Amino acid sequence: MRKANLNWSSGKDAAYALYLIQQQKEFSVEKLVTTINSENERVSMHGLRKDLLLKQAQSLGIPLQLISLPGDVPMRDYNDIMERETKALKATGFTHSIFGDIFLEDLRQYREQQLQKVGLQPVFPLWKKNTSELMQEFLSAGFKAITVSVNVKLLDQSFCGRLIDEKFLADLPKGVDPAGENGEFHSFVFDGPIFKVPVNFQKGEIVERSYAPPSEKKDNCFKKEPEAWDTRFYYCDLK
Repeated sequence: MRKANLNWSSGKDAAYALYLIQQQKEFSVEKLVTTINSENERVSMHGLRKDLLLKQAQSLGIPLQLISLPGDVPMRDYNDIMERETKALKATGFTHSIFGDIFLEDLRQYREQQLQKVGLQPVFPLWKKNTSELMQEFLSAGFKAITVSVNVKLLDQSFCGRLIDEKFLADLPKGVDPAGENGEFHSFVFDGPIFKVPVNFQKGEIVERSYAPPSEKKDNCFKKEPEAWDTRFYYCDLK
């Protein structure tokens, strides 16, 4: 099998991508890679505490590599850091990087371009899957996840800190992707067929946080229009 790392967000897409890859037996996932905000020691975007991330990796039985990033890192600095880290993976025999992306074309192209520089091949096991069917498969496989972040513009506070189940999917407003692929929500997976034991946690407070959009257009590699940048999110603090 080919040696691969998996970009681990702590959420459902990464978890289900790992599940499918392990079933296919084409790649040997020998490392999880996660970016951490160095200012608060939490997973970038998801806001998950580092301690719970470490518990996930321990239950998965896969080594975890943390990449520390400043909270407001310019895109050029982000690219430099990630290029250095991926070069190190390549130097230790890794040939492929696995992602849980589903249909964000700009993001896929960005990943492909960056990895091409260092000679790693990207793999997208969830690419172009129907997200309604994907979520049904995720739940049927026995995964359990909770939302840790929701976009204020698209979902109200009641969706934050909520178990992702059939009722959750049915309650999503019209136009919200069932997998949250447009950034509507982010999740923390705490149990499922890839885990040796469930990851124990407690729900803490829910807070609203606001962020400024990138000061330069080049600092946003994921969206073409700066006015589309979302700046307010609810976070559920898990402990």
